[in-house]
Amino acid sequence: MSVQPRKELGQHFLVDENILRVIGRLSELAADDVVLEIGPGRGVLTRFLAERVAHVHAIELDTRLEQELAGIDRVSLHWGDALRFDLDTLQPVPRKLVANLPYNVATPVVVESLLRQELDLWCVMVQREVADRFFAQPSTKAYGAVSVLVQLTVERSGFHPVSRDVFRPRPNVDSALVAFRRIAPGAGAAVKLLVEASFSHRRKTLANAVALAGLVSRERAVQALTDIDRDPNVRAEALAPHEFVALAQALA
Repeated sequence: MSVQPRKELGQHFLVDENILRVIGRLSELAADDVVLEIGPGRGVLTRFLAERVAHVHAIELDTRLEQELAGIDRVSLHWGDALRFDLDTLQPVPRKLVANLPYNVATPVVVESLLRQELDLWCVMVQREVADRFFAQPSTKAYGAVSVLVQLTVERSGFHPVSRDVFRPRPNVDSALVAFRRIAPGAGAAVKLLVEASFSHRRKTLANAVALAGLVSRERAVQALTDIDRDPNVRAEALAPHEFVALAQALA
Protein backbone atom coordinates (compact mmCIF):
# COMPACT_ATOMS: atom_id res chain seq x y z
CA MET A 1 0.00 0.00 0.00
CA SER A 2 1.71 3.15 -1.22
CA VAL A 3 -0.06 5.59 1.12
CA GLN A 4 -0.12 4.53 4.74
CA PRO A 5 -3.32 5.24 6.70
CA ARG A 6 -3.03 7.92 9.36
CA LYS A 7 -4.50 7.10 12.74
CA GLU A 8 -5.11 10.74 13.61
CA LEU A 9 -7.42 11.02 10.59
CA GLY A 10 -9.38 7.92 11.57
CA GLN A 11 -8.35 6.22 8.32
CA HIS A 12 -9.05 2.53 7.73
CA PHE A 13 -8.85 1.91 4.00
CA LEU A 14 -11.33 -0.49 2.43
CA VAL A 15 -9.44 -3.34 0.73
CA ASP A 16 -11.99 -6.17 0.31
CA GLU A 17 -14.13 -5.52 -2.75
CA ASN A 18 -16.66 -8.21 -1.80
CA ILE A 19 -18.32 -5.74 0.58
CA LEU A 20 -18.99 -3.40 -2.34
CA ARG A 21 -21.92 -5.51 -3.54
CA VAL A 22 -23.58 -5.07 -0.16
CA ILE A 23 -23.01 -1.32 -0.34
CA GLY A 24 -24.50 -1.23 -3.83
CA ARG A 25 -27.61 -3.07 -2.65
CA LEU A 26 -28.17 -1.02 0.50
CA SER A 27 -27.61 2.29 -1.29
CA GLU A 28 -30.07 1.35 -4.05
CA LEU A 29 -27.77 2.74 -6.73
CA ALA A 30 -29.33 3.92 -9.98
CA ALA A 31 -27.75 5.12 -13.22
CA ASP A 32 -28.97 8.70 -12.73
CA ASP A 33 -27.82 9.03 -9.10
CA VAL A 34 -25.51 11.80 -7.93
CA VAL A 35 -23.63 10.56 -4.87
CA LEU A 36 -21.62 12.28 -2.14
CA GLU A 37 -18.70 10.27 -0.77
CA ILE A 38 -16.75 11.50 2.26
CA GLY A 39 -13.31 10.05 2.92
CA PRO A 40 -12.71 8.11 -0.31
CA GLY A 41 -9.28 6.94 0.82
CA ARG A 42 -7.58 4.99 -1.95
CA GLY A 43 -10.72 5.03 -4.10
CA VAL A 44 -11.97 1.44 -3.90
CA LEU A 45 -15.55 2.51 -3.22
CA THR A 46 -15.17 5.61 -5.42
CA ARG A 47 -14.44 3.52 -8.52
CA PHE A 48 -17.30 1.14 -7.73
CA LEU A 49 -19.74 4.05 -7.45
CA ALA A 50 -18.45 5.83 -10.55
CA GLU A 51 -19.11 2.75 -12.67
CA ARG A 52 -22.77 2.70 -11.61
CA VAL A 53 -24.01 6.27 -11.13
CA ALA A 54 -24.08 9.52 -13.07
CA HIS A 55 -21.67 11.44 -10.84
CA VAL A 56 -19.70 11.16 -7.60
CA HIS A 57 -18.54 14.05 -5.43
CA ALA A 58 -15.65 12.78 -3.28
CA ILE A 59 -14.43 14.97 -0.40
CA GLU A 60 -10.99 14.05 0.97
CA LEU A 61 -8.82 15.77 3.55
CA ASP A 62 -5.58 13.85 2.93
CA THR A 63 -3.86 15.31 -0.13
CA ARG A 64 -1.32 12.44 -0.10
CA LEU A 65 -4.04 10.44 -1.88
CA GLU A 66 -4.23 12.74 -4.89
CA GLN A 67 -2.38 10.39 -7.25
CA GLU A 68 -4.48 7.38 -6.25
CA LEU A 69 -7.76 9.25 -6.74
CA ALA A 70 -6.92 11.16 -9.91
CA GLY A 71 -8.45 10.41 -13.28
CA ILE A 72 -11.59 8.48 -12.27
CA ASP A 73 -14.37 9.16 -14.76
CA ARG A 74 -17.54 10.88 -13.49
CA VAL A 75 -15.84 11.83 -10.21
CA SER A 76 -15.26 15.35 -8.90
CA LEU A 77 -12.55 15.44 -6.23
CA HIS A 78 -12.86 18.10 -3.54
CA TRP A 79 -10.02 18.62 -1.07
CA GLY A 80 -10.82 19.75 2.45
CA ASP A 81 -12.53 19.02 5.76
CA ALA A 82 -16.00 17.61 5.10
CA LEU A 83 -17.34 19.25 8.26
CA ARG A 84 -16.33 22.68 6.95
CA PHE A 85 -16.86 22.14 3.25
CA ASP A 86 -19.55 24.27 1.58
CA LEU A 87 -21.81 21.59 0.11
CA ASP A 88 -23.87 24.28 -1.61
CA THR A 89 -21.08 24.54 -4.18
CA LEU A 90 -21.55 20.95 -5.40
CA GLN A 91 -22.99 20.65 -8.89
CA PRO A 92 -24.78 18.49 -9.83
CA VAL A 93 -26.51 18.27 -6.46
CA PRO A 94 -25.96 14.95 -4.62
CA ARG A 95 -29.03 13.04 -3.43
CA LYS A 96 -27.30 10.17 -1.63
CA LEU A 97 -24.42 9.94 0.83
CA VAL A 98 -22.49 6.68 0.40
CA ALA A 99 -19.22 6.42 2.29
CA ASN A 100 -16.78 4.50 4.42
CA LEU A 101 -16.65 7.31 6.95
CA PRO A 102 -13.44 8.08 8.85
CA TYR A 103 -14.00 6.91 12.42
CA ASN A 104 -13.15 10.21 14.06
CA VAL A 105 -15.77 12.26 12.19
CA ALA A 106 -18.50 9.70 11.43
CA THR A 107 -21.05 10.91 13.98
CA PRO A 108 -20.80 14.68 13.30
CA VAL A 109 -20.77 14.07 9.53
CA VAL A 110 -24.03 12.12 9.73
CA VAL A 111 -25.70 14.59 12.10
CA GLU A 112 -24.74 17.59 9.95
CA SER A 113 -25.76 15.83 6.74
CA LEU A 114 -29.28 15.37 8.11
CA LEU A 115 -29.73 19.13 7.69
CA ARG A 116 -29.14 18.83 3.95
CA GLN A 117 -32.67 18.58 2.61
CA GLU A 118 -31.43 17.48 -0.81
CA LEU A 119 -30.10 14.23 0.66
CA ASP A 120 -32.71 11.51 0.82
CA LEU A 121 -30.70 8.29 1.31
CA TRP A 122 -27.58 7.35 3.27
CA CYS A 123 -25.43 4.21 3.28
CA VAL A 124 -22.47 4.61 5.60
CA MET A 125 -19.79 2.37 7.04
CA VAL A 126 -19.22 3.26 10.70
CA GLN A 127 -18.13 1.65 13.94
CA ARG A 128 -20.72 -0.89 15.10
CA GLU A 129 -21.18 1.09 18.31
CA VAL A 130 -22.03 4.21 16.29
CA ALA A 131 -24.44 2.31 14.02
CA ASP A 132 -26.25 0.93 17.07
CA ARG A 133 -26.45 4.40 18.60
CA PHE A 134 -28.21 5.87 15.55
CA PHE A 135 -31.33 3.77 16.08
CA ALA A 136 -31.12 2.95 19.79
CA GLN A 137 -34.37 2.87 21.74
CA PRO A 138 -35.20 5.13 24.70
CA SER A 139 -34.02 4.02 28.16
CA THR A 140 -31.06 2.08 26.74
CA LYS A 141 -27.38 2.81 27.27
CA ALA A 142 -26.80 3.59 23.58
CA TYR A 143 -29.69 6.07 23.34
CA GLY A 144 -28.63 9.70 23.28
CA ALA A 145 -28.79 13.00 21.46
CA VAL A 146 -27.59 11.46 18.20
CA SER A 147 -30.32 8.81 18.38
CA VAL A 148 -33.00 11.47 18.74
CA LEU A 149 -31.72 13.70 15.94
CA VAL A 150 -31.32 10.75 13.56
CA GLN A 151 -34.70 9.23 14.30
CA LEU A 152 -36.53 12.54 13.88
CA THR A 153 -35.22 12.65 10.32
CA VAL A 154 -34.75 9.16 8.88
CA GLU A 155 -35.78 5.52 9.16
CA ARG A 156 -33.38 2.61 8.91
CA SER A 157 -33.66 0.68 5.66
CA GLY A 158 -30.69 -1.69 5.94
CA PHE A 159 -28.02 -3.03 8.25
CA HIS A 160 -25.02 -5.30 7.65
CA PRO A 161 -22.25 -6.23 10.13
CA VAL A 162 -18.78 -5.83 8.61
CA SER A 163 -15.70 -7.91 9.37
CA ARG A 164 -12.60 -6.15 10.61
CA ASP A 165 -10.67 -7.95 7.85
CA VAL A 166 -12.07 -5.74 5.05
CA PHE A 167 -9.89 -2.82 6.24
CA ARG A 168 -6.23 -1.95 6.37
CA PRO A 169 -5.08 -1.41 8.97
CA ARG A 170 -7.36 -3.88 10.71
CA PRO A 171 -9.32 -1.83 13.28
CA ASN A 172 -9.70 -2.84 16.91
CA VAL A 173 -13.47 -2.39 16.82
CA ASP A 174 -16.33 -3.93 14.87
CA SER A 175 -17.96 -2.00 12.03
CA ALA A 176 -21.30 -2.03 10.27
CA LEU A 177 -22.99 -0.74 7.18
CA VAL A 178 -26.18 1.11 8.01
CA ALA A 179 -28.61 2.52 5.45
CA PHE A 180 -31.43 4.95 6.11
CA ARG A 181 -33.80 7.16 4.14
CA ARG A 182 -35.36 10.51 4.88
CA ILE A 183 -38.89 10.56 6.30
CA ALA A 184 -38.99 14.15 7.61
CA PRO A 185 -37.17 17.48 7.32
CA GLY A 186 -35.57 16.77 10.69
CA ALA A 187 -35.05 18.62 13.94
CA GLY A 188 -35.23 22.39 13.78
CA ALA A 189 -32.68 24.58 15.52
CA ALA A 190 -34.71 24.87 18.74
CA VAL A 191 -35.24 21.12 19.00
CA LYS A 192 -31.58 20.41 18.26
CA LEU A 193 -30.46 22.78 21.02
CA LEU A 194 -32.92 21.23 23.46
CA VAL A 195 -31.84 17.68 22.65
CA GLU A 196 -28.15 18.47 23.03
CA ALA A 197 -28.74 20.31 26.31
CA SER A 198 -30.96 17.52 27.66
CA PHE A 199 -28.23 14.91 27.21
CA SER A 200 -25.37 17.18 28.28
CA HIS A 201 -25.48 15.79 31.83
CA ARG A 202 -26.82 12.25 31.53
CA ARG A 203 -26.79 11.58 35.29
CA LYS A 204 -28.96 14.62 35.94
CA THR A 205 -32.68 14.98 35.43
CA LEU A 206 -33.62 16.61 32.14
CA ALA A 207 -34.76 19.76 33.91
CA ASN A 208 -31.45 20.07 35.74
CA ALA A 209 -29.45 19.27 32.60
CA VAL A 210 -31.02 22.01 30.48
CA ALA A 211 -30.61 24.47 33.35
CA LEU A 212 -26.94 23.58 33.78
CA ALA A 213 -26.48 23.98 30.02
CA GLY A 214 -27.91 27.48 30.28
CA LEU A 215 -30.80 26.81 27.91
CA VAL A 216 -33.74 27.58 30.24
CA SER A 217 -34.33 27.69 33.97
CA ARG A 218 -35.07 24.49 35.84
CA GLU A 219 -38.50 25.85 36.81
CA ARG A 220 -39.44 26.54 33.21
CA ALA A 221 -38.26 23.06 32.16
CA VAL A 222 -40.28 21.45 34.95
CA GLN A 223 -43.42 23.29 33.84
CA ALA A 224 -42.87 22.26 30.21
CA LEU A 225 -42.43 18.62 31.22
CA THR A 226 -45.66 18.81 33.19
CA ASP A 227 -47.39 20.29 30.14
CA ILE A 228 -46.48 17.22 28.07
CA ASP A 229 -47.52 14.85 30.87
CA ARG A 230 -44.02 13.90 31.91
CA ASP A 231 -42.65 13.54 35.43
CA PRO A 232 -40.60 16.65 36.35
CA ASN A 233 -37.78 14.36 37.49
CA VAL A 234 -37.54 12.38 34.25
CA ARG A 235 -34.14 11.91 32.60
CA ALA A 236 -33.58 12.70 28.94
CA GLU A 237 -32.99 9.06 28.03
CA ALA A 238 -36.60 8.21 28.90
CA LEU A 239 -38.15 10.52 26.29
CA ALA A 240 -38.94 9.28 22.80
CA PRO A 241 -37.77 11.46 19.89
CA HIS A 242 -41.20 12.95 19.21
CA GLU A 243 -41.48 14.03 22.87
CA PHE A 244 -38.53 16.36 22.44
CA VAL A 245 -40.46 18.12 19.69
CA ALA A 246 -43.44 18.46 22.01
CA LEU A 247 -41.19 19.68 24.83
CA ALA A 248 -39.62 22.32 22.59
CA GLN A 249 -43.10 23.54 21.64
CA ALA A 250 -44.08 23.67 25.32
CA LEU A 251 -40.98 25.71 26.10
CA ALA A 252 -41.76 28.08 23.26
